[in-house]
This record gives sequence, structure tokens and C-alpha cells, in this order.
Amino acid sequence: MVSLNNWLGFSSLVLFSWFNFSGNPKTADAYPQIADTLHYPEETHFKNLRQLTFGGDNAEAYFSFDSKYLIFQRTNPKEGLPCDQIFIAKVPTKPDEPFQPKMVSSGKGRTTCAYFLPDGKHFIYASTHLGGDACPPVPDRSKYGNRYIWPLYESYDIFMADTNGVIIKQLTHSKGYDAEATLSPDGKKMIYTSDKDGDLELYIMDLKSGKEKRITHTVGYDGGAWFSRDGKKIIWRASRPDTPEEIKEFKDLLAEHLVAPTRMEVYTANADGSDVKQVTNLGQANWAPVFLPDSKRILFASNHEYKRGFPFNLYLMDPDGSNIVKVSRDKGFDAFAMFSYDGRKIVFCSNRNNGGTHDTNIFVADWVESK
Repeated sequence: MVSLNNWLGFSSLVLFSWFNFSGNPKTADAYPQIADTLHYPEETHFKNLRQLTFGGDNAEAYFSFDSKYLIFQRTNPKEGLPCDQIFIAKVPTKPDEPFQPKMVSSGKGRTTCAYFLPDGKHFIYASTHLGGDACPPVPDRSKYGNRYIWPLYESYDIFMADTNGVIIKQLTHSKGYDAEATLSPDGKKMIYTSDKDGDLELYIMDLKSGKEKRITHTVGYDGGAWFSRDGKKIIWRASRPDTPEEIKEFKDLLAEHLVAPTRMEVYTANADGSDVKQVTNLGQANWAPVFLPDSKRILFASNHEYKRGFPFNLYLMDPDGSNIVKVSRDKGFDAFAMFSYDGRKIVFCSNRNNGGTHDTNIFVADWVESK
């Protein structure tokens, strides 16, 4: 759960501003919707699909526990956001109701991976602001053969804040990358990724006591973890370098606080880290997995159908990786999906209807089960 412009590093981003810095949206009428790229006929799981943002790089939009609000990260240099900051907004319930985001991070450093607490008045997120006010530098990919590289900023720590943006508590303190956090359904536990033990592993922290447990122990990147709605399972994305050459490459990059996440599969386990299972074996990048509200089926993003590594679409599958069904159909990027807690809606981020730019926007729809 790193900045989306890192995921879209395969091509340069062209960003346009449809918000001012305060987060008040300009009219969507200035950015006309294109019917055949907003909701495709084959997308039978979506109904009443609505675009909420119009321009810039909007990613990782997640519902509050009462399903009334979204929290997300946004970048747009033209509106004074040179790197990701955190916004919240009420989900519109009427066709003419506007989507009005409010920035709740400080505007300092880079932020990522925000998630509401059950009370709806607080949230967690990762930020680099303790390392400096400026955006941390983006790695020069030309030094690595122009490969697709993620930075693992050492200054990332995880914080708890209220919806006015006031930081209540710093949750992680290790020297290294701490990010990609989500919460258990009861809001008592946080699962996140850290490289503090020399590898990119998953940890579960009790928010009240601060006590934590490392739950993965295999060489490779483990990240983007979620709990199932019944709290019994976890799901995440993982890379598993298995040859001496691949392991050396992974460790060499990690020593430079970098990772190349182009080969990942979906994994599940019990909530305590036991009974680890590899669910997909599709090749390329299979990531951003979440359980459906039934705590069994899985929705994930993947580029496995496309040799060039793009586009990304959403897919549905059974707990054992069988019966894969293609859910979304855009020719660009569909990912970062989450179901509302009442199970009635889905939110995701997509390149669709962006006027031919690389803008990534937030979309919400009613979720329709297949007959």
C-alpha cells in the first residue's frame, strides 16, 4: 500500500487539478464522463457506479466502519500536493450530493495507508514527517536498469490522529520502514509491514498495550495485509525469491531501502499467522487482496492476463484460488478495492474516464452478487 504513482511508474504520470488545496471539489461537469469507459457492460457486479474524484492521483480509498465516509491519499503537484496527503470525505447518498474531501494530514512529508478506527473519529496512517517537511526523494530508476522500484522510506512511522488532523499517538518507533497498516474488525489490532528485522515482514500490534508479534518469517516482501470480516483470517501480497540470484537481488535492494514488487502472489493465514497458504500462482503482480464480507471469497488486482504488465483489473476467486472471475474491464488500472462494512457497496480506484490522461480517481458502486 504504497503511493499509487509508484505502481504506475511504468509510464509517466500527467496530473491535472480539479481540487483546490483545501480539498473542495470543482464541478464534475468540467470533466465530462465518457459512458463506455466509466461502466463496462461486462462489469455485472457493479451497479450505480459513480466517480467521486476528478483529476490527480487518488488512491487507497477505504470505508469508515459505519460505511458513511472514505479516507484516502492524494497527490497533485498543481494543487500544492507534491506527494501523498490524507483526505476524508462523506460518501454521497444522493445523485446531486457533492463529494467534499478535507485534508487531515499535516501537509508535511509523504503519507500513505490511512484507515479509520471504529469510532469514526480517529484514524491511523503512515507518514515521513518526522524525517523532514519536504517530500522524500524518489529513487533514480536509471541506476537499476530502469526497473520498476519502490522506495522504502526509513522515516515512515505509523500514527493515530483525529479527524481534525491532530496526532494523538505515535504507534511505531523503529528505525526503518513502518507502513501499510489496517485494523481488525473490532479495531483492537493493527497489522502492518516493517523492515525493522532486516526483511519486509508482517506484524500485528495490540493498539491498547502496544505489544506486537511478528507473524511472517520468509525471505521476501510481505505487505498490504487485511483481516477477514470475521477476524479469523488475514490476507496479503508477498514476493518469494527462491533462487540464490533472486534472493541476493532482493537483499541488495533492501539494503538500499528499495524493493522491486513486480512478482507477487496472494497469501492467506489464520489471524495469528499460522496455516500460511499461497492462494494464487499466476505470475506477475497479484496484489491488493481483500476478503469479501463473507470472509471466504477474495477480490484482488492483477495484471496476469497481460504480457506487458498492464492493465490491472479486479478478479474474484474462491478461498483456494479456484473459480477466478474477471470483475472489472478497464484498459488501464483498477485496484485498491474495499467493501463497505454493510457489504452493500464497493470502492476502488481506476484510470477509467480520465480523458486520456494518467489520472487515477475514486469510484464507488453498489455490489451485485451473481445469480
